[in-house]
Amino acid sequence: LIKHPASTFYIYVKGDSMIDDGIYSGDIMIVDKSLNPKSNDIIIAVINGDFTVKKLYKKNNKLFLIPANKKYRLISITDEMDFEIWGVVTHTIHHCR
Repeated sequence: LIKHPASTFYIYVKGDSMIDDGIYSGDIMIVDKSLNPKSNDIIIAVINGDFTVKKLYKKNNKLFLIPANKKYRLISITDEMDFEIWGVVTHTIHHCR
C-alpha cells in the first residue's frame, strides 16, 4: 500500500463530502506527498487553514475541488485563497461497521 514511505502519512476522515467515492467518516486515508497531483486525483488540501479532501480538477489553468456528495458545491480555487495541496490519496481503509 505504500510506495514512498518517507513521504507517506495517514489521516482519519471526518465528514461526508466524499461518500459517493466510497470515502466515509472514520476511514483512514493513505496519502503520498511525493506524487504530483493531476486532474481527477483525490487530494488532501488546506484552504485558508481548513483541511479538506476532494477530487482535483484542472481546466484552462484553473483549479477546482469537487466533492463526491451532491450536498456540497465545488470549490473554485482563487488567488485570494491560502491554498496548498498536502498530498494525493492513494488508498482508503474502511472502518468495520
